[in-house]
Amino acid sequence: MFTKILIANRGEIACRVIATARRMGIATVAVFSEADARARHVQLADEAWPVGPAPARESYLRIERIIEAARRSGAQAIHPGYGFLSENAEFAAACAEAGIAFIGPPVEAIRAMGSKAASKALMEAAGVPLVPGYHGEDQDPGLLAAEAARIGFPVLVKASAGGGGKGMRVVERAEDFAEALAGAAREAASSFGDARVLIEKYLQRPRHIEIQVFADSHGNTVSLFERDCSVQRRHQKVLEEAPAPGMDPARRAAMGRAACDAARAVGYVGAGTVEFISEDGDFYFMEMNTRLQVEHPVTEMVTGLDLVEWQLRVAAGEPLPLREEELRLSGHAIEARIYAEDPARDFLPSTGTLHHLRQPRETPDVRVDTGVRAGDAITPYYDPMIAKLICRGADRPAALHRLRAALAEYEVMGVRTNLGLLRAVAAHPDFAAGRFDTGFIARHPEVMTEAAPSAEERGTVLAAAAMALLRAEGVPADPWSLRDAWRLNGDPWQELHLSLDGEEVVLRAHALPEGTWRLDLPGGWSPVAGAEPDGEALRLRLDGVERRVTVLRLEGAIGVAHAGRTHTVLVTDPLAPPGGTEAGSERVVAPIPARVVRVLVSEGDAVAKGAPLLVLEAMKTELTLRAPADGRVESLRAAVGEMVEEGAQLVTFAAE
Repeated sequence: MFTKILIANRGEIACRVIATARRMGIATVAVFSEADARARHVQLADEAWPVGPAPARESYLRIERIIEAARRSGAQAIHPGYGFLSENAEFAAACAEAGIAFIGPPVEAIRAMGSKAASKALMEAAGVPLVPGYHGEDQDPGLLAAEAARIGFPVLVKASAGGGGKGMRVVERAEDFAEALAGAAREAASSFGDARVLIEKYLQRPRHIEIQVFADSHGNTVSLFERDCSVQRRHQKVLEEAPAPGMDPARRAAMGRAACDAARAVGYVGAGTVEFISEDGDFYFMEMNTRLQVEHPVTEMVTGLDLVEWQLRVAAGEPLPLREEELRLSGHAIEARIYAEDPARDFLPSTGTLHHLRQPRETPDVRVDTGVRAGDAITPYYDPMIAKLICRGADRPAALHRLRAALAEYEVMGVRTNLGLLRAVAAHPDFAAGRFDTGFIARHPEVMTEAAPSAEERGTVLAAAAMALLRAEGVPADPWSLRDAWRLNGDPWQELHLSLDGEEVVLRAHALPEGTWRLDLPGGWSPVAGAEPDGEALRLRLDGVERRVTVLRLEGAIGVAHAGRTHTVLVTDPLAPPGGTEAGSERVVAPIPARVVRVLVSEGDAVAKGAPLLVLEAMKTELTLRAPADGRVESLRAAVGEMVEEGAQLVTFAAE
């Protein structure tokens, strides 16, 4: 067994690998970019080596720097995690050339299965059913457009060398194909260093079922059962579970055999995932991921196995710890991916500092895999995942109940998150009944926007913000500095100007004895309020009823977490001058920090509403900024390759 390994990754997967290595008595070496110098994985590892600037292409994707860090640190093996270089055959070959073990499959297997097009040709030769499509090497745009027309719209354009929803576009009409192809190719080149794509018929209501396989160098190959990863947004998984709802033993066995046959066909060694799409009882090979998957914890929870330990043992030359007939499924597990993103704005990534992070208490049935802590920043350079929450139960209803309770405990302040979406999906009756497929979120847009808080909840949130402001006054140096609203022969009160969910609220607080206040809240509720600190939270008393509310002072705002939801209460200045822009003029601004990858217009151009103006790239995702109305481009302040900050004015647009 190895005595020291290097993890060529960051975030929660680096922390995950470190945890198993530490349990096995293996020393760990982390690598980090300039943006990650104080990251959690850096502090957990036994040692850490810098590999370059913040952009991944200048640090985590630099093969020579990773190899040099391993060589100089004395690491005997490299675990690639997932993403970055995990499915890069050149990286695996460079490890072999340097005499360093690669904790993953052989180079030939990565090359065979790392290309979606090549793997589909291999599966076709082996008789595995495929979705109708084009998987050829000729990437001429005219040929690809003709193939799309032959297949029939809608079609799916997919990066040939990657996964995770990067470089993927659904095209409904022939006239949209060229733009979608160009965007998919750019995103594929940026994420995987390979702009090639393939085209497939887009199935309308498929389930995404994947089989976890493992193979060793002694000729043993096993299936560790299936996972259902159908709940997705932007073709990226949001909720995963094992086993798949409604899976019968015969179909499980058939899919497991097909997955093991696929692994044997390429001489596979290590952990891999064979992905299928299933519709109307049939299943079709989609791709093979030659690495550990993000959702591997659900398999661990229902099998009782540590898949990272299996990876390490197989890479060290040991046989698989168990044979196929010794593997058992026990219970049900569901994983929810918590992202810094805004579902209400088409899942736009959210950057910023995690001012407050409260995670559910971990137990044998509740697990949190994360690479961040309170105070860390979500930057535009990497995937915006905050954590993975994995819950297990004796059966699916029990696992779902535990997931709902754990999601209600989660609190994040400083960035927008998809927690509301996750709670809504987990509570949806169709999801509870197992009636879902890859189009579930698209067909239920109501889950992307949290329901408006009740009048009582709004009042509680405003009261908590008010008490936080009133308690923050502190002890003055003299009685003349007291801010207790004292008035000669009058009712002592203060006015607080707040804003919640875009609604301006003027709240009057009347001072009472013993540090309490009567608050005049919207809707005619005037409770007597008091508050005392309770760790990170306040014990808020409203008319004698106590509530535990987390309150955090932010720049110009108060963050309030209550009843499983997080709110931002703005503190407004009634004397501030009104804002606004010149009539007839529109500004197109950067919604998040990003890099400009395309400029599609010039100054003076006349464009129609909805026409693409710029394409930005952030967190490995492309964002197209479009004209807000019919009009003319007055000024352009963006160049290809330039990094722009959130809110930066990129285009001044004169509307007609």
